[in-house]
Amino acid sequence: MSAKAISEQTGKEFLHKYICTSAAVQNRFSYARVTPETDLDRLTQEHPWLLTQRLVVKPDQLIKRRGKLGLVGTNLDLQGVKEWLKNNLMKETTVGKAKGVLKNFLIEPFVPHTQEEEFYVCIYATREGDYILFHHEGGVDVGDVDAKAQRLMVAVNDTLNEDQVKEHLLTHVADDKKEILSTFIKSLFNFYEDLYFTYLEINPLVVTQDGVYVLDVAAKIDATADYLCKAKWGDVNFPPPFGREAYPEEAYIADLDSKSGASLKLTLLNPCGRIWTMVAGGGASVVYSDTICDLGGVNELANYGEYSGAPSEQQTYDYAKTILSLMTREKHPDGKVLIIGGSIANFTNVAATFKGIVRAIKDYQGPLKEHEVTIFVRRGGPNYQEGLRVMGEVGKTTGIPIHVFGTETHMTAIVGMALGHRPIPNQPPMDAHTANFLLNASSSAKTPASTRTASFSEPRTPTEATPAKKCKSGHPADAFHSILWPLKNVVTAGWKEAQAPSGYSGAKATTLFRQNTKSIVWGMQTRAVQGMLDFDYVCSREEPSVAAMVYPFTGDHKQKFYWGHKEILLPVYKNMADAMKKHQEVDVLISFASLRSAFDSTMEAMQYPQVDNETGVVFKDVPFSETRKIIKVADEKGVTIIGPATVGGIKPGCFKIGNTGGMLDNILASKLYRPGSVAYVSRSGGMSNELNNIISRTTDGVYEGVAIGGDRYPGSTFMDHVLRYQDTPGIKMIVVLGEVGGTEEYKICQGITEGRITKPVVCWCIGTCATMFASEVQFGHAGACANEASETAVAKNQALRDAGAYVPKSFDELGDVIRTVYEDLVANGTIVPAEEVPPPTVPMDYSWARELGLIRKPASFMTSICDERGQELIYAGMSITEVFKEEIGLGGVLGLLWFQRRLPRYASQFIEMCLMVTADHGPAVSGAHNTIVCARAGKDLVSSLTSGLLTIGDRFGGALDAAAKQFSKAFDSSMLPMEFVNKMKKDGKLIMGIGHRVKSINNPDMRVQILKDFVKQHFPSCHLLDYALDVEKITTSKKPNLILNVDGLIGVAFVDLLRTCGGFTRDEADEFVEIGALNGIFVLGRSMGFIGHYLDQKRLKQGLYRHPWDDISYVLPEHMSM
Repeated sequence: MSAKAISEQTGKEFLHKYICTSAAVQNRFSYARVTPETDLDRLTQEHPWLLTQRLVVKPDQLIKRRGKLGLVGTNLDLQGVKEWLKNNLMKETTVGKAKGVLKNFLIEPFVPHTQEEEFYVCIYATREGDYILFHHEGGVDVGDVDAKAQRLMVAVNDTLNEDQVKEHLLTHVADDKKEILSTFIKSLFNFYEDLYFTYLEINPLVVTQDGVYVLDVAAKIDATADYLCKAKWGDVNFPPPFGREAYPEEAYIADLDSKSGASLKLTLLNPCGRIWTMVAGGGASVVYSDTICDLGGVNELANYGEYSGAPSEQQTYDYAKTILSLMTREKHPDGKVLIIGGSIANFTNVAATFKGIVRAIKDYQGPLKEHEVTIFVRRGGPNYQEGLRVMGEVGKTTGIPIHVFGTETHMTAIVGMALGHRPIPNQPPMDAHTANFLLNASSSAKTPASTRTASFSEPRTPTEATPAKKCKSGHPADAFHSILWPLKNVVTAGWKEAQAPSGYSGAKATTLFRQNTKSIVWGMQTRAVQGMLDFDYVCSREEPSVAAMVYPFTGDHKQKFYWGHKEILLPVYKNMADAMKKHQEVDVLISFASLRSAFDSTMEAMQYPQVDNETGVVFKDVPFSETRKIIKVADEKGVTIIGPATVGGIKPGCFKIGNTGGMLDNILASKLYRPGSVAYVSRSGGMSNELNNIISRTTDGVYEGVAIGGDRYPGSTFMDHVLRYQDTPGIKMIVVLGEVGGTEEYKICQGITEGRITKPVVCWCIGTCATMFASEVQFGHAGACANEASETAVAKNQALRDAGAYVPKSFDELGDVIRTVYEDLVANGTIVPAEEVPPPTVPMDYSWARELGLIRKPASFMTSICDERGQELIYAGMSITEVFKEEIGLGGVLGLLWFQRRLPRYASQFIEMCLMVTADHGPAVSGAHNTIVCARAGKDLVSSLTSGLLTIGDRFGGALDAAAKQFSKAFDSSMLPMEFVNKMKKDGKLIMGIGHRVKSINNPDMRVQILKDFVKQHFPSCHLLDYALDVEKITTSKKPNLILNVDGLIGVAFVDLLRTCGGFTRDEADEFVEIGALNGIFVLGRSMGFIGHYLDQKRLKQGLYRHPWDDISYVLPEHMSM
């Protein structure tokens, strides 16, 4: 998430409601909103002041400099406002490069004032604190306030007082206005902080004898602070930039995003465009957009968006179907292309997310073919081979042209293929490594180190440490320097070490990670920890890099992990203090804390002396103000933060943070188990893994890599790490992947120009497409937004090129530039490659091997009635959604789970009636009695219920199965009812289902009568019931209470149901009777009654039951009684 602009109406509502000031703020809540649907006559009834006051009317659509554009009507009466709106409402207007329709307006009271009463005030956030700009001349002609305004910086955690305001900001203000202005500005700053604003501008701020008037407001708030400010913000509406409509599909994806731990973003740029993207990763999504624009596709680019952070199959399906629905609404004469791209995932199961996309493609195969859509896929990461295979198969089965590529293909190569700038390979090459553990046997790559067991924190031999020559300030006009091209969820990670000063000159070489580095992991991230241990093992570390875990939601315990081939136990602590006390060797914290606990847990970790040098922090969606507080404490304590909003960092041969570098297949393929000669720093976590891949293919590999994070204020900066790399002898060249937003890259320019950085620096800033869009687009990273021209990617790339860095003309050629620089260093002897040293093998986890389809084993259990593994619960093939949609009821659900059939409606009704009539039969029966006794003995519900259920058998309630079997056998043997009765008497057996203690032929059981009437009316046939009723006639002639009881009726009627409903064969019907299914009806029904008796006893607060003596006949042997 990021800083998001709010409407002027919302900004003023917040200000008038929550500002606490003694200054008299006038015109509070005096505004009326007008849209095309507004009834102006009704509006005057709601706002009577419209009829009596002079008015101002203006659009409220995030338009800058409305006064200069003639878009403000001032000092008008109501009729004048109506005329003004008539000329401007729904009018198409161009503002800069953006063209849009004016349709949201504010009407406010006109405030008569002079030019001398207008002031300008603005507060905005920076890394170090918040700046307050004030100018004594406000209004439409304020001009360049950056150059003219007085400026005061309030550092993080500092407070503002009125004396500071007067001294630094109000030097040119008349004395009679200083008091009210200083009071108001101080209160405004407190309001700005309390409601988590990142930008707040008032121009003009009018001060008259009556008080303060806030005329025009522009503001942004930190959307990540929603969980802190929800009570005050309410449901904030974030309007789109002027020139871009708000689409319901965008709101739908935003809602999905808000309910997910993953990141889902969608911005529609041109719904009629032919180029659509579905990209995984915040950084990768920007790179793909850049490449499309570089290749001339800016006017046909339909959308920007990204999905990342391991979304579920259902979430990916919902995201994909939204895009496919949008792109198949209008045809394009040239057909359409869909680019399903991404970098190499760190932890996302590519095959799992692709399942959702495949489902969506299958659902939309008709429209996709009709609109002539061609799909290009490139992806890497865990299980990507299976994902690509499935994607290729769906292309073959549906007839949709789908071209799939893996890590062997450059990330953005598919864009050139899609746009016709490069050929499509018929059979793309595939990497030789299989699953995630087999190293490419054909590789002949060399490494810069002869041993992987040395401490990489130590300097190398003098010959290896020869400093490289200073970069040339200019470069030949070759392919990647001569062209000037036209002008940001996931998880996060952080680390701490000795912090360099804000200026680079005093920075010292530091080592974040060594081969004996030990860490504590905050959060129950077992997969990430196992990945770290596997990495440690292939790097030949002597001990695991994880010493312990902290998880506040359980007690102290041990967690099992693998160390190579053997199992080990790692301690898990409830409190961080216990973990730190017992593991003094730890100097790194890796925190997977949620946004609500990240700040507190990180601040706590920095209080322990052992992490004064290093700590790692993994947190996501932390408000900017809290991140800045963390950074300030980290700077004071000399701790380096990596993050937030990143996956972390890696030092091959030494240490990796959490999921950085992906699974072992990527660790081995990118040779991250031993150091190379190239160090990199990027913002994006996903793109850092792509850099691992690029660098391993073009050089001898990575020495160290860090992704500082995509937030506006990362804990450590590019320059912090570049200076470390410059001062580390083993690093021979540096790669920087910057992006649009911020100015950190200019410090690298300064370092190169002034000679502080002498090693070759290859740098590319992503986000060059931003300046080509007509309206502002917020990319996947919160910091990827340029607030001024110098923050654009194009400006920074040119500055880096001018300073002497190696800058390609696009990301597409980044690998080529890295290769060229590396080969030059090898040629001049700076880098001396060494022979590859194979790593030790690591066994594959059973769960992952099964996921990859490499192994099979017999299942311990089999089930055919329910499947909870997918996105929706399935009952015998019927989704839970359909269960409710079809209203099959409890009887229908029982039919699915017990009989694996969708039973007819009458059958479901009969089952429900059986449950109702068997629910209870009073407290005197044995089952209810047992339940009551247990409840009064203080037992819990389950124990009491079980006690009652254990009494069910042939004598109580369990006669359904026996009755069904006896009557069925007699009927199927063509035995006459009289013959059946005589045989049972001769054999000395009771007829199950016949007889009742209370009811008789003269006092019939209404339960039996109700069920009998229903069966007679609805069942297709009831031959066995008729047979049982004939038997009843014989038995009741002998004794009136030998009636067909409720057990018997349900038993024989159920046999009729199974045999005649059409859903079962005769053998299947007989099998259900044999295995005891019918007794389940009584057990299920009577459980309701037993639970009722338990609750009744608890509600009545009945004490321990003791049976009375007078109800017990004591019969003892004669000699005992004497």
